Amino acid sequence: MLASSRRNSEYFSITSANESLDKLRSTSRVIESGILPEFDDPPSNNRTSYSSSFSNSVTPLAPDPGSSLNTAYNLGTLNRPFTLTDFVGNSNVSDIYRFNLASNSSFNLSLNGLTADVNVELLNGSGTRIRCSNASGTTSEWIDSILNTGTYYVKIFQHSGNTNYRLSISATPIVNGVRTVLGNLGADTFTWQSGFNRTVISGNGNVDFGSGGLDTLNLGLANISSTTTRLNLANANGGGVLYNPGNGVRVFDAITLNNSNQILFEGIDRIRFADRTINRFVRPNDPLFNQQWNLHMMGVHNAWHFTKGSTNVVIGVQDTGLGVNNNGNIHPELRAGNTIRFGNNYRDEFTGGDYYTSHGSAVQGIIAARSNNGMGISGINWNSPVLNIDVLGGDQADYNLAEATKVMITQANSRGRKLIVNMSLGGGGRDFAFEQLIANNQSNALFVISSGNSDINSISYPANLASIYSNVIAVGASWGTRDANNSATTPGDRISYPWFWGSQYGTGLTLMGPSEVIAPYADLNGQFSYWGTGSTSGFNGTSASAPNIAGVASLVWSANRNLSATRIKQILSQTAFDLGARGYDPVYGHGFVNADAAVRRAMAIGRGTA
Repeated sequence: MLASSRRNSEYFSITSANESLDKLRSTSRVIESGILPEFDDPPSNNRTSYSSSFSNSVTPLAPDPGSSLNTAYNLGTLNRPFTLTDFVGNSNVSDIYRFNLASNSSFNLSLNGLTADVNVELLNGSGTRIRCSNASGTTSEWIDSILNTGTYYVKIFQHSGNTNYRLSISATPIVNGVRTVLGNLGADTFTWQSGFNRTVISGNGNVDFGSGGLDTLNLGLANISSTTTRLNLANANGGGVLYNPGNGVRVFDAITLNNSNQILFEGIDRIRFADRTINRFVRPNDPLFNQQWNLHMMGVHNAWHFTKGSTNVVIGVQDTGLGVNNNGNIHPELRAGNTIRFGNNYRDEFTGGDYYTSHGSAVQGIIAARSNNGMGISGINWNSPVLNIDVLGGDQADYNLAEATKVMITQANSRGRKLIVNMSLGGGGRDFAFEQLIANNQSNALFVISSGNSDINSISYPANLASIYSNVIAVGASWGTRDANNSATTPGDRISYPWFWGSQYGTGLTLMGPSEVIAPYADLNGQFSYWGTGSTSGFNGTSASAPNIAGVASLVWSANRNLSATRIKQILSQTAFDLGARGYDPVYGHGFVNADAAVRRAMAIGRGTA
């Protein structure tokens, strides 16, 4: 095991596959997390990357969009959600994008992340303006419309000042008279358009929620009042309408208008009628919740309407253990009374690659921090017990993977609980006893494992077991709106810095989750605070993305305990927000996890649908 002289400790975490397999095998005891070499801070990059929605390229970078129709950046045929980031200002007053529609489609556009005033226009193939949005100041711009087959342009231009922007657009073909509208991973606005018996809207998470941007169904523009509609909102015990938008039957909220037209929707933060507004999110009173963009981007604040976790599910954390203070107490943000421990095994000895900060405390906090208690952050799961076992560091009391897994399965089975095991670790040789436990428990145990951080086309062990076992999820890491240098990024894009650090990808990658996020911070001196606040950068790597996925999985299983682990993996994959090449691809797997849609899918199955 190699030590690391830590120059800038807040930028690092123990994460998967940080050292070569040969070095790991040379240790006296397998250190599943690998070691932590000295890293340099990633350089700043003022030119921002485009989403890979139209490309199989791992790190696509588009040329600067032109400012005329002839030099417009061609997005090709638009038939799915797409997001990119760029800049307009004094040195570049406008950007123009071109796209084609192969059929009559529902078109939706949002322009977020503004720090100055810009406007946006939608032009037809001849360059004639057909729609525009010119909100004042830094207010987000949006266009929601029906477009015919043909060529179109989007023009973004400066009104005053300099600003990055995040452009999100989607176009969904109109099939059998049904208007389907898809949002992106930020704040979107949706409206009612006449001429359709049924409109289906999916918000798809909202990274802008904490800054006040809401996924909004705006019926006030059509002068639709709540008193002239029939509202049928879903809840854990009933309500809503079962509908299959093409990726599995889910429980949708529903509004029926006085002309019998129906609007089905999910992932919506706010319904705005002409006479009143209804919020469809849960906002806990934890002061850092607004900064937890990872929860918002996954739609956790929407999923909480249906479940906040259940004692029917137990969450296993195999990691470094938990940091304690001089009184032997764990971080106050962790639910001490609901954390199952084995003697002193839960204690972080601060060995095995991270000698200063408690990796396990951050991981457990993302999943199950104390919530709605007026302090710190919100955990994804508020109620399920956590079983924490130290498997990292090679210390005398540590368990190996097979030992820890056997204990967790026995504990869960003896109490009739389902088990989710988070493993923010990687490396070492194959552990066949561990793999046999996975194989024998594909109904009742789900394993969520970090893909690794070496920025290579290969998934680290044991995450690569996702290619073999239907109850293993391999997790990659996605950006939100900013990277560790505070440079603008495209939400959902795979984290990759211009050095040797980035989210591993390849065959078997299942899902993408957020990273560089707020999490509990504990150090060897017994000091407690939070990653991602003040001068302490966010908890990073695929180590951070895995517990985000594990937390969401625990909500899905809490919503329907009759599901198998295999079915939970299937649901999360089926309902994920597609990224990268269309459908499954080895760079983004099935896409970015969608908590609200996954919980709604689990509920629909519980109501007897396939």
